[in-house]
Amino acid sequence: MRSRQPLRAAGRHQHLLQSSLAFALAGAATVLATVHKGTSLPKALAACFSKLHAAPTARGAIQDLSYRTLRRWGTATTLSNLLLAAPPQPARLGTLICASLALLIDEEQPYTEHTVVDQAVSACAADRELARAKGLVNAVLRRFLRERHTLLSDALRTDTARWNYPQWWIDKSRRDWPGEWEALLTAGHQRPPLTLRVNQRMTTVDNYLSMLGRAGLEALQIGEHAIRLARPLPVSDIPYFNQGWVSVQDAAAQLAAPLLDLAAGMRVLDACAAPGGKSGHVLETAEVDLVALDQDPERLDRVAQNLERLSLQAQLRRGDARSRDWWDGKAFDRILADVPCTASGIVRRHPDLPWLRRETDSTDLAQLSADILDNLWSLLRPGGKLLFVTCSVWPEESAGQADAFARRHEAVRLRAPGQLLPTWGASDDHDGLFYALLQKPPV
Repeated sequence: MRSRQPLRAAGRHQHLLQSSLAFALAGAATVLATVHKGTSLPKALAACFSKLHAAPTARGAIQDLSYRTLRRWGTATTLSNLLLAAPPQPARLGTLICASLALLIDEEQPYTEHTVVDQAVSACAADRELARAKGLVNAVLRRFLRERHTLLSDALRTDTARWNYPQWWIDKSRRDWPGEWEALLTAGHQRPPLTLRVNQRMTTVDNYLSMLGRAGLEALQIGEHAIRLARPLPVSDIPYFNQGWVSVQDAAAQLAAPLLDLAAGMRVLDACAAPGGKSGHVLETAEVDLVALDQDPERLDRVAQNLERLSLQAQLRRGDARSRDWWDGKAFDRILADVPCTASGIVRRHPDLPWLRRETDSTDLAQLSADILDNLWSLLRPGGKLLFVTCSVWPEESAGQADAFARRHEAVRLRAPGQLLPTWGASDDHDGLFYALLQKPPV
């Protein structure tokens, strides 16, 4: 018979209820300390969940708190520096304090101030390495509540605390987007919507919207095949998701397949294909011979899984898009090149990125992407089209890259959206992507 006892934490926090805020704070502190060492947020979350054996609701609480904190990381860390004479050790103590401060300054969080302080102290007390610091945690958080106005006023004099980005990121945004930098930075801290792509092989947007309505789910069409749900749901709760009727894909990313101008029988390459969202859309759009390429075998497995759910097939090839080792010598009619970049246009989905990136990354990744594009161009038949895509808003990775490439190869520039900055709103809500469509001159 299944036990009805409440789930308790495994490992370091053995007497914390998994349903408690203390458990979520302890888990988030571990995740944030791992990110601080240079690990991406998704990998840090996965490692934490594995160690804690956390239930789904507890995993959701830890994930939500980790994202909330990173969206306020500049403010939280600045406040922590004002409240403490030196960075607390171990690092997990500092991230526990920052996660607690992030909750206390978050107007949308559901807990009372007393609850946050109490549960932060409980999280500290339950940790063998941090237990001695529970008095410090209590004193720091209570002092913040007493002096909130003065401390926040002092903190927000700094750009990092005000905008919640590293100073170099703020300076680069001002320099690259002098008229839009404030909106650009603000967009990065919005909660992203859950946008679906309706599989046109399975149903229509109107039919699927009607189905959602009958299920009591509110949604809005925001693109040709794009639907935004009014509230996020686990994919397991999305009607007919497992049957391949819809896929999760941002509205801006859904522009790629239509821009390729596909026709039945074409030979198409999706370079850097993982996780396979655009590959799926290509195959939903036309009966083409698709080669999906990626260097990482685990990520290539994700492409296979996504295509299997959609009941679609492609030739999956493992290889480096900078080389020809994987190529069979047959030229492509269309190439989709969604190249590596800093992902500066999708910060709202990855709030850890600004804190993990270095200022030189955009230049380094632009060179990598240039090498990929030059190689892919040689695989394209005369008269064929290459769609260059990046989820960066830095010009050296996007518009500047496209201009330099077109000059190098005397490519014909065709109509494409160019730079899309991230937006949010009632009907216009998408990530920041760049598109350039380039045609190879006929022989």
